[in-house]
Amino acid sequence: CSRWEEEKKEDGVKWMQLEHRGPYFVPLYEPLPEDVRFYYDGKPLKLSLATEEIATFYAKMLDHEYTTKEIFQNNFFHDWRKEMSPEEQVIIKDLDKCDFREIHKYFVDKNEARKALPKEEKQKLKEEADKIQEEYGYCILDGHREKIGNFKTEPPGLFRGRGEHPKMGMLKKRIMPEDVIINCSRDSKIPEPPEGHKWKEVRFDNTVTWLASWTENIQNTLKYIMLNPSSKLKGEKDWEKYEVARRLKGVVHTIRAQYRKDWKSKEIKKRQRAVALYFIDKLALRAGNEKEEGETADTVGCCSLRVEHIQLHPRLDGQEHVVEFDFLGKDSIRYCNKVSVERPVFQNLQLFMKNKDPTDDLFDQLTTTFLNKHLQHLMDGLTAKVFRTYNASVTLQEQLKALTNPEDNVAGKLLSYNRANRAVAILCNHQRSIPKTFARSMEVLQEKIDAKKKQVEEAQEEVKKAEDEFKDTKDAKAEVIVEKKKKLLNRLEEQLSRLKVQATDKEENKQIALGTSKLNYLDPRISVAWCKKFGVPIEKIFNKTQREKFAWAIDMAGEDFEF
Repeated sequence: CSRWEEEKKEDGVKWMQLEHRGPYFVPLYEPLPEDVRFYYDGKPLKLSLATEEIATFYAKMLDHEYTTKEIFQNNFFHDWRKEMSPEEQVIIKDLDKCDFREIHKYFVDKNEARKALPKEEKQKLKEEADKIQEEYGYCILDGHREKIGNFKTEPPGLFRGRGEHPKMGMLKKRIMPEDVIINCSRDSKIPEPPEGHKWKEVRFDNTVTWLASWTENIQNTLKYIMLNPSSKLKGEKDWEKYEVARRLKGVVHTIRAQYRKDWKSKEIKKRQRAVALYFIDKLALRAGNEKEEGETADTVGCCSLRVEHIQLHPRLDGQEHVVEFDFLGKDSIRYCNKVSVERPVFQNLQLFMKNKDPTDDLFDQLTTTFLNKHLQHLMDGLTAKVFRTYNASVTLQEQLKALTNPEDNVAGKLLSYNRANRAVAILCNHQRSIPKTFARSMEVLQEKIDAKKKQVEEAQEEVKKAEDEFKDTKDAKAEVIVEKKKKLLNRLEEQLSRLKVQATDKEENKQIALGTSKLNYLDPRISVAWCKKFGVPIEKIFNKTQREKFAWAIDMAGEDFEF
C-alpha cells in the first residue's frame, strides 16, 4: 500500500508520534562596524544596541517605496522611540533629521559582496544552510521522516502588510523561546530550548498538525510551524480538498436551480444570499469576512461588498444589465470587471441599493457564516471557497480540451497549457505587477528571434544552392548534402518557432500570476493526466517543489482522469 493510503486514524487524531528539534531561532543582532554611522541633525550619534538594530531595519528599506509613505514613517518612529534609551528620547525627536544613508550603503555593499563571492565561498555558505536544514528541517511523524515547511522563526523587522495597511512600519519583535509553545508526543525526545532560555509551554496535542506556535505582536495572530506541503498529512488534506470540489460537480445543477428560485423569494435575506451565491459561482469571487476597522487594509469580498463597489448599467457597450465591479480584494488586489447578469439579478441589486449611502453594505442582511451554513445544508463539506476550486479546475479542464492540438510540438502544447492556466488566473483575478525586468528580457528575446531569422534565411539560401548543385551534377554526394542542409533548416525553423511561442507566452503573461492557481486551486491530476495523454514531460508543468507537493497526484492519475 502506498503512503497515501495507510490506515486511517480515528476522527480528529492527526498523529500518534511526533518528534522534532523545535524552531531554529534567527541569529542575534550583530552591531555595526565603528566607521558606519548614524547622523542626527547632521552630527554623528552613537546609538544604543537596541536602538541601532531598529535603525538598521529602516535603513535597509530606504530605497523602498514604503519608507516614502507617511503612515509607514509615523508607525516606525512611534515604535522606535519606545525602544530608545531615555537619553536618546531626549535627542531624537524628528524623523526628518535622521540620516540613515551610511547604514543603508553598508548593507547594499554587503549584499553586493555576498553576490560577488567566489564559487567555493558560496558553496561553503550553502553547506552551512544545508546543515541547519538537516538538523531542524525534519521531524519524525508516525515513523516517517517528514520535511518541515518553515522551521525558522521570522526575523525581527518592520511590518509591511499588503496594500495600504494601517499598521505598516510597526516594529515586528524578535521571537524568543519564551514566546513559543512546543507541540510533540509525550514519549518523544522533547526539544531543548536554546541555552539559558525556556519554552512558554510544551503540550502534547495530537488533534492538531502544528509543531510550534507563537503570537506575533502586530496583529496578535497565531503563527505556526507546519509540515512541508510534500508531507503525507498535507498531501492527504490537499487530495480531500479536490475530492470535495469533485462532489460539488454532482450537485451544482441543483444548487444553481435553487439560488435562481431564491431570486424571487419573499425574504430579502434569502434573495441577498442567492445573488451573492450567483456572484461566487459565476465570477469566482471570495466570500469575504467581517473585519475590524483599522486592523487591516480596507479590502472586501462578496458578502462584504459596499454600495460604492458596484455600478449598474441597464445598457453598456451593446450588452444589457451590466454590473460594473471595482473594489480591493484580498491582499489589496483591485478587482475591476463589467459583467452582463441575468435580469432578476439586476433588479434585485437595484432593490438592495435603494435608499442606501455609498458606504452601506450591499448585502446588509447577509454574513459569510449564514451563507456557509446554507451551503453545508446543501452538501456536506461545502463552503463558498469550494466554488472557487471547482470553477477553477473545471475551467482548466475545459480549456485544455478546447485548446490542445495533438499535432503540435511540445512548445506548442505548452503554450496551450499556459493559455488554459491564464483563463483560470483571470477568472480568479490573480494579477501581478509587470516585472521590472520585463522590457529588457523581452528585448533580449527579440534579439534572439532576429538572429535566428537571419540563420533561417541563410540556411534557406544554402538549401537552394545545394539543390541547384544537385540538379547540375545528379551526384550522390550532392544529394547527401541537400538532405543535410534541409535537416539543418528544419532544426533552425523549429528553434525559431519555439522562440516565437516563448515571446507570445511572455507577452500574454506579463500581468498575470499563474502560480497561485496552480498551487491552490487546480486539481493537479488534471495536469498530470494531460501530460501523460499528450506526451509532455511533467517537469515542463510542475517545478521540483510542485512535484514534491503533488506527489500524490503524480502517483494516482492516469491519462483518462476526469475532474
